[in-house]
Amino acid sequence: EKFSEQGYNLACILTLPSYQRKGYGKFIISFSYELSKKEQKVGSPEKPLSDLGQISYRSYWARELLLALNTPEMLAADNISVMDLTKITSIKTEDVILTLNYLGLIKYLNGSHVIFVTPEMLKEKLSVFKQRGPRARPELIHWAPLVVDVKKDKWSLKSKTRASTTNGEMN
Repeated sequence: EKFSEQGYNLACILTLPSYQRKGYGKFIISFSYELSKKEQKVGSPEKPLSDLGQISYRSYWARELLLALNTPEMLAADNISVMDLTKITSIKTEDVILTLNYLGLIKYLNGSHVIFVTPEMLKEKLSVFKQRGPRARPELIHWAPLVVDVKKDKWSLKSKTRASTTNGEMN
C-alpha cells in the first residue's frame, strides 16, 4: 500500500494454483519489505492472514530474522533488542516477537524476556528455512518513496527510534 494508517506494507496476495509453491508469494512479500526499507518504515501484512498467508509470512519472517542474527555484527553483540531486528528487517515489532517465539529464541531469565541464540542454533534453524524461488533484489529497485512528515507517520523507523528511547523495550 502507498500509505496505510495501520502500517500495512502489503494488502493482498493472490497466487494462482498452478504457480503456488514456486516462491512467487515470498517474492511479493520480500519486494514489499524492500520497499519498506527504502521508505525507512516498518511494515506488516493486512490481517487477518489466510492459512497459506500465515505459513508464507512466518517462513519469510523466520528466514529474514535468522539471516539478520547470523551477521558478524549481531553474533559479536552482547545485547540484541527486538528494535534492532525491526530496524534491520523493517518487520513490525509484534511480528518479530511472534516469530522469535515461534523459533524458540525468546527466553524468560531473571524477570525479563531475552533473545537467546547461539551460532549452532542459527545454522540448524537456517537449514530448515531455505530460500526458494525468485527474490527481490534491492539494488535493482529504483523507486522514490512517498515523503511524509515523521511526526505524523507512526510507522517510520525514525519515529520508532525516538519512541524506543523514551519507552522501555524488550532486550
